[in-house]
Amino acid sequence: MADDILGVDRRTFALGMLAALTAACNTGNQGRAQPVEGFWPLWRDRFVTPEGRVIDTGNGNISHSEGQSYGMILALHANDRPTFERIARWTEDTLGREDMALHSWRYDPRDEANPVSDPNNATDGDMVIAWALALAGERWGEAAWAERSVQVRAAIHSQCVLTRYDRALLLPGMAGFVETGQVTLNPSYFVWPALDLFTRLDGAATWSPVIRDCEEIARLARFGGHGLPSDWIVVTGRKDIIPAPGRPPRFGFDAIRIALWGIVGQRTDLTQPIAAWWRQCLAQHKAIPAWVDVVSGEEANYAVSNGGAAIAARLLGTPAPAQLADDYFAAALQMLARL
Repeated sequence: MADDILGVDRRTFALGMLAALTAACNTGNQGRAQPVEGFWPLWRDRFVTPEGRVIDTGNGNISHSEGQSYGMILALHANDRPTFERIARWTEDTLGREDMALHSWRYDPRDEANPVSDPNNATDGDMVIAWALALAGERWGEAAWAERSVQVRAAIHSQCVLTRYDRALLLPGMAGFVETGQVTLNPSYFVWPALDLFTRLDGAATWSPVIRDCEEIARLARFGGHGLPSDWIVVTGRKDIIPAPGRPPRFGFDAIRIALWGIVGQRTDLTQPIAAWWRQCLAQHKAIPAWVDVVSGEEANYAVSNGGAAIAARLLGTPAPAQLADDYFAAALQMLARL
């Protein structure tokens, strides 16, 4: 879920200074993906328990549907079926809700009495889980995974797609984001490759309106001098979108995944403002800051993590960090940038 819901300050992540990117800042084309297999054994051994729980080392070693989903899609791309099976089994057994085919978003081993205390879901985690299950069912001929993906996709559509302002709004979760006069969204939850697969499997009538409106919202959610999206936005009308009040109006640790999914989902037009700002940073021979306030223009005084650097490298066609980050989230972004 969101960093503020998790109680996480992503500034504690391992940070990379992007010297290699700066040296290669004259490149303007999206880079070719590196093989997932290259870092996979290290990522798996560092963050996946024998039971299949993906550990968020930057947040008290909790687990969440986001991390489980990332582990599943990465194991699939690494062609590591045993690890995929372990992660998928733990995810469904531990986070799967009994009343519908969605997943509670957090498992906290520090709460021995009730480690899964919040039944709310995280839509992006559920989307990537459904994406991974569908592809795994196709690759390895497992009907049970394919059927579970069908169930999760149907639950996402019925529980997390809201019709308002003449739009199909993809909510970040079932509860907590809809008010009388506004709806809070997170554009980094628009996982384009998952949505495209859902359209292929379920038909355009189900998912094309969601994709269309998510794309339009992403284009409208560009703020400030750089035209960057903020981590969280509020929608109050069909074309009325502002950075979410009460949250830092930053292009930061959530919104950087807008670039990630835009690359993997081949939405070049949605990544263009981000690429332009990053190129501007590199042209000025400075590291890309971890965040920028889209209203004031204030920038973090520290660089993006190795994960952010890997996304920037993929988008700009520049060298990616050679070492895998020690932190779960940064390392996960590095791996996902290889999809």
